[in-house]
Amino acid sequence: MGVPDAVVVGSGPNGLSAAIALAQAGRSVVVREAADTVGGGMRTEELTLPGYLHDVCSIVHPLAMSSPFFRTLPLAEHGLEWVHSPACLAHPFDDGSVALLERSLEDTGATLGPDARAWKKLLGRWTERWLVLAEDVLGPLEFPDHPLMLAHFGLYGLRPAYGLAKGAFRGERARALFAGNAAHSMVPLTKSPTAAFGLTLAAAGHAVGWPIARGGSRSIAGALASHLRSLGGEIVTGAPVDDIDELRGVRTILLDLTPRQVLRIAGHRLPARYRGVLERYRYGAGSFKMDWALSEPIPWRSPECRRAATVHLGGTLDEIAASEHAPLAGRVPEKPFVLLVQPTLFDPSRAPAGGHIAWAYCHVPFGNDVDMTEAIEAQIERFAPGFRDVVVARSVMPPSALERHNPNLVGGDISAGAMTLRQVFFRPAPRRNPYTTPVDGLFLCSASTPPGGAVHGMCGFYAAQAALRRPIAAPEN
Repeated sequence: MGVPDAVVVGSGPNGLSAAIALAQAGRSVVVREAADTVGGGMRTEELTLPGYLHDVCSIVHPLAMSSPFFRTLPLAEHGLEWVHSPACLAHPFDDGSVALLERSLEDTGATLGPDARAWKKLLGRWTERWLVLAEDVLGPLEFPDHPLMLAHFGLYGLRPAYGLAKGAFRGERARALFAGNAAHSMVPLTKSPTAAFGLTLAAAGHAVGWPIARGGSRSIAGALASHLRSLGGEIVTGAPVDDIDELRGVRTILLDLTPRQVLRIAGHRLPARYRGVLERYRYGAGSFKMDWALSEPIPWRSPECRRAATVHLGGTLDEIAASEHAPLAGRVPEKPFVLLVQPTLFDPSRAPAGGHIAWAYCHVPFGNDVDMTEAIEAQIERFAPGFRDVVVARSVMPPSALERHNPNLVGGDISAGAMTLRQVFFRPAPRRNPYTTPVDGLFLCSASTPPGGAVHGMCGFYAAQAALRRPIAAPEN
């Protein structure tokens, strides 16, 4: 097709979204992917036994359902089917009780004892207009479309999750349910803006659910790639870009890469001051991930846990807070907060007939390959006695293995950078438009730009809009 108008380096959700947005605007675009398959963190592989399909990274997608960009795309026409469990999330406790994040605020409240009314009061205001609010929450720092609503959200969201949970709720069940949502930030719950993560994921659950993709997260990548090709876009796999100079003559380049990879392939083209900012970019906690092939479903002590695809294992607010504080302090948590997903209860296509799988991870210090197998399985056994008896095979992926699968997962950081208050708004560098670089025609579109991690494609969408607004010029030689 000759020299394209644009090249996108990397085919994660943001790279594919950027390419789609450019193709929609009539630009010819090529996606270059180093791996042999597209998807970045949206890959599904037989990690344990033949026929058992495990998601290598992302698996549950509340923000994909919330994404203002994804919601405009005909992904169902390209094979994507969302699967919803009856409850979004289960959070069991040692006494056998379970807090459930249901689609209904009232049904959720029924599992929270004295905090039913408080949960509805806090989350109801965001749930009712979540898809409107998401247009601003899943965006860069700029004047919002709905300023009053976002300002109100910010009054709560910019607080530490620990303080908000303590102040808003009286009982441990609501506090812990909220804390588990906030812990997806991978930031100590005593820090700002962890409350925003708790509010966002809970409100998204009530409004749109926490779905999985039938057949695995590769189905999302496949649908995005298929749609891009239908628009005339091209994808080349097994085609790494080791030096930005390989792309001379291309007028627009978008990098679905974190700062470390940007420096490796384009550092020599960047001004010293900007290069220095990228060198100081802060990555967050790492992840230790496990997958299991199971002979039968997880034997939960509380049967309500089988109503949810996602299960949070961490006990009380204080226990979760301690677990999340340890990694960024350089310590391995003694009782890790475990995020577990049991997809085959609702999508049997991921395992042979009668078989099941489970997926889980916990947070560890950045780049620390300490073996958390025993600690993770002990947390599962705590709430599901006999779990190890149904394990047929297991896959263990410390931070280094995650990074080998996807180089953007630097040190096992699945958020492409610490989600601290500063880096939520100014990632990867303080710039009026965070998707631009000082090099004309060179843009950043990875999760290291706002709004950050998760599968929603908004980083790529906003980067493409920045590229479409700027005058077209070739990168400097």
